[in-house]
Amino acid sequence: GNPLTLLLSPEAEGVLGAAIGDHGVRLEDLRPADTRVRPSGAVRVRYVAEVRRSDGSRSREALVAATGENIPAGATVVAGEYGGQPLEVGVWRWQQDPALPALQIAGDPTRLAELLSAHGLPIGAAPEIAVRAYRPTQRAVLEVRDGDNRWFVKVVRPAELANLRIRHDLLSARLPVPPVLAHASEGIVVLPEASGALLRDQLSSGSDTAALPAPGELEKLLDALPDDLMQLRSNRSILDRAHDSAEVLRICAASDPALSPTQAAELTGEATRVVDAALSVSQELSEPPVPVHGDFYHGQLLADGSRITGLLDVDTAGPGERADEWATLIGYLSVLGLSHAPARGYCDAVFAHAEHRIEPGALRRRTAAVVLGLATAPFRARLDDWSKHTASRLALARNWL
Repeated sequence: GNPLTLLLSPEAEGVLGAAIGDHGVRLEDLRPADTRVRPSGAVRVRYVAEVRRSDGSRSREALVAATGENIPAGATVVAGEYGGQPLEVGVWRWQQDPALPALQIAGDPTRLAELLSAHGLPIGAAPEIAVRAYRPTQRAVLEVRDGDNRWFVKVVRPAELANLRIRHDLLSARLPVPPVLAHASEGIVVLPEASGALLRDQLSSGSDTAALPAPGELEKLLDALPDDLMQLRSNRSILDRAHDSAEVLRICAASDPALSPTQAAELTGEATRVVDAALSVSQELSEPPVPVHGDFYHGQLLADGSRITGLLDVDTAGPGERADEWATLIGYLSVLGLSHAPARGYCDAVFAHAEHRIEPGALRRRTAAVVLGLATAPFRARLDDWSKHTASRLALARNWL
């Protein structure tokens, strides 16, 4: 049996209930909110749970279940059989994420206030903490307000802290990258609020694209990435990840009982055709590596009018190919353009600029591979009609080719 089918079914309640029941807590309701699948078949599902305590009080909590290599050391493991195969599922409450010990500090207003004060960040009233992003075992971003100030607290694995600080220190001196204001060895960096609004939000809300940063401004930003980044670990190229994207799509399609085998096979076949076409040029001339951001798209860029005011999430900055930077941005913009016309216009402008710098065929093949990687996002976000959205993204990938 496919473990993903189990974790997305009503039976998942029994698995998670067994893991958290010993705290005098009962699960009243469980809803999958986000799903991650690895090409190996290991899965991770984040749920929104309604729980009732022994004193009768109720609350909403985020719970996580994982299989295979996605189970971190320290998770509560529930073992059994599914579909005649032995299966182990690791389970945890989000604030007790075994791979992110710093969540215990970041989610506690008193301990967080102590950390901020110790680094000379005077904090007023007990801070309000809101979770902005949580990718289980990988990272979390919390927004902290005290009435006067606003900070962003990024939680990473303790072993990743030094790398993250190096990148912020290198980049914040020369680019609109937020500097690290405070840190804790458990895996926390505290960053200031950057000015401007996310490019993604501006394109979604129908902003006039003429008022947004011109593609030449984006290029200046990429050109300003310092050569010191070349000493850090390099990124896998987009084309190297294309087979993985198709395999993840196959696993997702196979796990949904609402899809007929024929429908699942159609999606998988289309993904395979995109991969074959994207990789059809036997020896694409690879460029010499240059400093790259590594995840350069509209959700990482802040702008105030035509001025770029922020570049976020620099965890992946290092050596890579400039073609991948442009393809990532164009791929994301074109997917947003499926539902928002301003993104389509901006995407066209960025592509018209980039194709004078990158061989157009290579740029299109890489953009198609980026769109393929985004094709499973509707499944991950648990949209009811995910397969329709995925089919339109696969068609978009074919258009790029």
